[in-house]
Amino acid sequence: MSISGGKTSHSEFGQLLGGRVGEGARVKTGIMELDEMLRGGFMEGDAVLLAGSAGTGKTTLALQYLVTGITRFGEPGIYVTFEELPDQIYRDAKNFGWDLRSLEEANKFKLVCTSPNLLLESGTQTILDEVIKELPAKRIAIDSLSHLAMYVQENQLRQEAYRLVRHLKTRELSSLLLWEVNQTGGSSFSVTEIGLSFLVDCIVVLKQIEIESSLRKAILIQKMRGSDHDKRLREFEITPGGFKIESAFSEYEGLMTGSGRKVASEKFVELFRGASGKTKSR
Repeated sequence: MSISGGKTSHSEFGQLLGGRVGEGARVKTGIMELDEMLRGGFMEGDAVLLAGSAGTGKTTLALQYLVTGITRFGEPGIYVTFEELPDQIYRDAKNFGWDLRSLEEANKFKLVCTSPNLLLESGTQTILDEVIKELPAKRIAIDSLSHLAMYVQENQLRQEAYRLVRHLKTRELSSLLLWEVNQTGGSSFSVTEIGLSFLVDCIVVLKQIEIESSLRKAILIQKMRGSDHDKRLREFEITPGGFKIESAFSEYEGLMTGSGRKVASEKFVELFRGASGKTKSR
C-alpha cells in the first residue's frame, strides 16, 4: 500500500496534497472561541492534525466537531476508531448529551470500529468508500494515526498517512486526524518530531501544562495553511457540554516547555503590591 516510484520529497508531498476544495470556505467547529481562533473555522476540505497526550480531550473534541457539524450545520460525519469499542463511544458521547445512536438511525452519522491492519490490508478505498456511499458525509475523524504507526515501519508511516489524507481529500471530506504524543506530567513535546506536519493543512495542539504545582489544559493552533490564526496558548476546560475555551495565558511564560512561570513584570507587580501592603499596615 506504499506509494510507488521511490522516495518522495517534502515539497513533492506538498504539491500532491494541494488543490483544496472551496478555497476560502470555512468549516465551523461550533465551539465559538475555537472558531474565533481559526478566524471562522477550519478551511473546507483541509486535513487537520489534532495532537495531544492521553487525557487532554482529543476524542471529546473530535466527537463534538462531528456532532455539531450534524446538528447545527447539516453536515453528516463519520467517526473511525482503532481504539475503543462502539458501546464505550456511545456511552462517553451520551455523557455530553450527544445521542450518536439517534444520529445513526437518521443516517447522519456513522461509527466505524476497525483495526489499522484491516485498513491497510483491505485498502483505504474499500472500507471508507463503502461507508461514504451509505452516508453523504462532509466531515470525518480518524482516531488515531498513532495506532496506524504500530502496523507500518517508521519510514513508511508518512507514505501511508499521505495515502489516507489524499484519499479523504479526493472525497471532499474535511478531516480531523488524531495523534497521541507522549507527555509525562507537565513536560514538553514537539509535534514536528512525528514527521507528519508537512502532510496536514492545520495542526491543533492540546497540552497539559504545570502552573503553580497544578496541571491545567491548554490549546494552541500551531499551524494553519492559507489563513491567519490566533497564535496564543489558551486555557480550556472540558465541561458537561463539551469544550469551553477561556482566555490566553498572558501572565505566564515558558508554557510550551510544559512548566509555566509568571513573566518578570507580573512578579514585579506582585512584589510591589506586597511591599505596599506592608507599608500601609505599619
